[in-house]
Amino acid sequence: MTAGPTSGSTLQLELGLGIPRLALEPEWKAQPRLWGHSLHPMCSYLASFPAALTHAFIARYSRPGDVVLDPFSGRGTAPLQASAEGRIGVGNDLNPFAHLLTAAKVDAPTAAQARTRATALRLAWASAGNRWRDLADAIRESPATGGPEPVPDEVILAFHPRTFAQLLFLRDALDLRVPVDRFLAAATVGILHGKSPSYLSTLMPNTFSMAPRYVRDFAARTEFQSPQRDAFDGLDAKLTRLYRDPLPRAAGLALLGDARDAGTRAAQALRGRGLPDRARLVVTSPPYLRVVKYGYYNWLRTWFLGFDSRAIDASLDDAHRRAPYLDFMKTVLADLRPAMTDDGIVVLVIGDVTTDRGRDVTDGHDLAERVWEAAAAPAGFRLAGIAADDVHAHRKMTRLWGAEAGRATQVDRIVILGAGEAGRRRALAAAHLPVDWTWPPRGLRSV
Repeated sequence: MTAGPTSGSTLQLELGLGIPRLALEPEWKAQPRLWGHSLHPMCSYLASFPAALTHAFIARYSRPGDVVLDPFSGRGTAPLQASAEGRIGVGNDLNPFAHLLTAAKVDAPTAAQARTRATALRLAWASAGNRWRDLADAIRESPATGGPEPVPDEVILAFHPRTFAQLLFLRDALDLRVPVDRFLAAATVGILHGKSPSYLSTLMPNTFSMAPRYVRDFAARTEFQSPQRDAFDGLDAKLTRLYRDPLPRAAGLALLGDARDAGTRAAQALRGRGLPDRARLVVTSPPYLRVVKYGYYNWLRTWFLGFDSRAIDASLDDAHRRAPYLDFMKTVLADLRPAMTDDGIVVLVIGDVTTDRGRDVTDGHDLAERVWEAAAAPAGFRLAGIAADDVHAHRKMTRLWGAEAGRATQVDRIVILGAGEAGRRRALAAAHLPVDWTWPPRGLRSV
């Protein structure tokens, strides 16, 4: 099934394939790196798309009050930006770390609640700090037996002894089931490691955790000693940055689970809250073929949160080849279709994968076209078009990987689908509407 002809220069047919190309101007690339709501940079997250990209489609393809769903929400960029723009942002992810980041953003406490809890934790540390410093010393002397659970050597190497003790205390005190504690935990993992004075350890960049073996070797080779950083001072400064913008007024939901039934569960959750139960817009980026191991590259953050990085990677099953990936996407889209309005639109950002850890990949080319043919069309979607978005290595978080930076995915292809013919026509009609790029918009600005 392919889209019918259209007038004007919006589409051009690729010879031999008959797949319409949608000529979109990637205005999001011209926006500042931190464009969007101040909660977005709570914590870096590999392979996340910029908030400005989500705004381009939220502004054109939805209205205030509409449900905007991301079944692969990662750090919650799409649902947060949707909520900030008066929509109902819904994010889903199978990764508990990603779910925590999304939940922290779309169900955030007020600034007063967060600061009150942070102050209470600081006072509790003042009275119990000696006990936690003793425990930290015992763990440093015997990582496997010095505490209630083994602590990897590379965790101990990353922090100053006092900072390590504070993190042990916070790790024990924060209850991730409580929204304000979840928010503080998410803010803390956002400052665990990086190269500026705002981070608690300077051993690694902030974008991802270096391999544990590399960390141990590097620390030994350079005689690394982490500077003393106060976790509570760092958290206080982080809260100041996060609360620059007022919290979104619109409702938001974070779901933990498999994307293959995200549409069904989202509809159920929305009905349970008395909200519209069908999405008018889906903006998402399915995981790229065999490129990112989300647990492995966040092992220090998952340690702090009490998650098992190996279990995360095992559950995410990121080693898809083309055929299983297309079967997976077919199930995802088939479940999404009944959870959407008849004029709903799906925006899929799909990477053409060219290398995997230095090895050439042959089944990652033209993946967007194959997703349309093998997964979206059988589910009843109508294709508005596919837009190409060159990925520049210097703009990617993986630029720190040296010679391999930016080479895994050199082109993102944006597949734009209508849930039905009404959605396809709406996608085409609104594709070139002007977008207001001022942020924050007048209604969100602090007085």
